[in-house]
Amino acid sequence: MKIRKQGGIVTFKVNDYVVYGSMGVCQITDIRKDEYINNDETEYYVLQPVYNNNMTIKTPVNNPNAFMRAIITKDEILSLIAMMPKIDPILIDNGKQRCDYFKAALKTGKNEEWVKIIKTLYEEKKAKSVVKKKLTKTDEGIMNTAEKQLNEEFAIALNISPDEVLSYILEHIPE
Repeated sequence: MKIRKQGGIVTFKVNDYVVYGSMGVCQITDIRKDEYINNDETEYYVLQPVYNNNMTIKTPVNNPNAFMRAIITKDEILSLIAMMPKIDPILIDNGKQRCDYFKAALKTGKNEEWVKIIKTLYEEKKAKSVVKKKLTKTDEGIMNTAEKQLNEEFAIALNISPDEVLSYILEHIPE
């Protein structure tokens, strides 16, 4: 993927894959100019969420408030997988503070943060199952969102399906 810098803003080209906010992985299907509110012509990315064909997103190319980044590379995935055993779970006892932390971590778009969330909630889920309890619906939803984001991005970068990501990670994780 070729990324150009234009005035300090990272720009992408048609067919690039990006992570766009909480929408997850999108492909840039077009870059076009449209007239905007004040008759100003603005250049937009037209994004198609990879795993949601029912939606198209338009975002200005020069929008500093839109979170958009290039997807992770295979080498970065392998590096992240190698780090996974060393990633510490999040230790926040206060439920509201922990939930707020999780929600903020999801919004960062950072794979390492998603892994921390997944690891924390997976360990909690395992501990609760021993005493026949379950995660709260909020925690379950947060874990599912983090897994979905991570799996979809890894799948595109590795050219596999999201369902194959967990087995890929397990095959490559250090003992």
